[in-house]
Amino acid sequence: MKALAFNSTRQGLRRVCLLFLCSLGWLLTPVDIGAQTPAEPSVPGLPAVVTPEGSATTAPPASGVAVAPGSTSPSNPLRLNIGLEGSGKPGDVSVAIQLVVVMTLLTLAPSMVILMTSFTRIVIVLGFVRTAIGVPSAPSNQIIVGLSLFLTFFLMGPVFDRINGEALQPYLSGQVNSSQAFEKAAVPLREFMLKQTRTRDLEFFLQLGRFPPTRVEELPMRVVIPAFVISELQTAFQMGFMLFLPFLVVDFLVGTVLMALGMMMMPPAIVSLPFKLLLFVLVDGWHLVVKSLIESFRV
Repeated sequence: MKALAFNSTRQGLRRVCLLFLCSLGWLLTPVDIGAQTPAEPSVPGLPAVVTPEGSATTAPPASGVAVAPGSTSPSNPLRLNIGLEGSGKPGDVSVAIQLVVVMTLLTLAPSMVILMTSFTRIVIVLGFVRTAIGVPSAPSNQIIVGLSLFLTFFLMGPVFDRINGEALQPYLSGQVNSSQAFEKAAVPLREFMLKQTRTRDLEFFLQLGRFPPTRVEELPMRVVIPAFVISELQTAFQMGFMLFLPFLVVDFLVGTVLMALGMMMMPPAIVSLPFKLLLFVLVDGWHLVVKSLIESFRV
C-alpha cells in the first residue's frame, strides 16, 4: 500500500512539472508583431511614406496639425478652460474675490435678515405675547419665527423691489460692476433703517466713533446698523410692556379672588390661564398685535 501511494504521488508530481514546462515554453515563444499589427488607414489627399520596415504610413499635414487616426480631415480640438480670471471689465474685481464675497454673504445672510430688517422687533413682540398669556410652548418657536419671517418679507417688499431694480438687475445685465451694485443696494436699506432709528442712538454711535458732523444721507453703515438694532430693541420692549398690562390685571384679579375664597393652595396661574385665553380671543388678539406691529414701522 505504501509503494502504491508513493508511485501515485511521484506520477502526480511528474505531471505537474510537465504542465509547468509547457506553459513556460508557450510564454517564451517569440511573436511576430509586425504581422499582427493592422496597417494604419490612409488619409485621402496625403502622401504615403514608406518606413524602413516596409510599412506605409500617412505623412502628417504640412500645417503641423496632427490628424487623429480614423479622421478624414484635420480639425481643431475642443478645448475646455476653467479658471478664475476676471471678466476683463474695467473697475470690476476678479471672479475669485467675487466668490469669496458671495460665500461670506451666504454665511452672514441670517444675521443680515435679523439685524437689518424688521425681523428683530416682530419676533421679540410675538415672543412677549406668548409669555404674557402664560403658554411658553404654544405657539411653538417654529411658528413664531415663520410668522415673523413672512411679516418681514411683507414689510420689506418695497425695499427689496428697489434693491432688485436699482442694483441687482443692472449688475446682472453688466451695466454696473460689483462695487457700484453694493453701493446702490445699500441706499434703500439705509433709508429704511434711518426711518426706524432714534436720533439719540445715531448721535451716540457717532460720538463713540469720533465722527465729524455728517449728513444723514452720508452716514456709514457701521453707524446706522448698531443704532438701528438698539432702537428696535427699545421699541420691541416698550410694546411688550404694553402687552403685559392687561394679562397682569387678569392675574391680579384671579389671585385676589382666590385669596378671598381661602383657596391659597390653588396656583393662580392655572386658574387665570383660561381667562387670559378667553380675553385674547374675544378681542381678536392676533389681529390687533399684527396690525400694531405693521403700523409701527415707518416704511
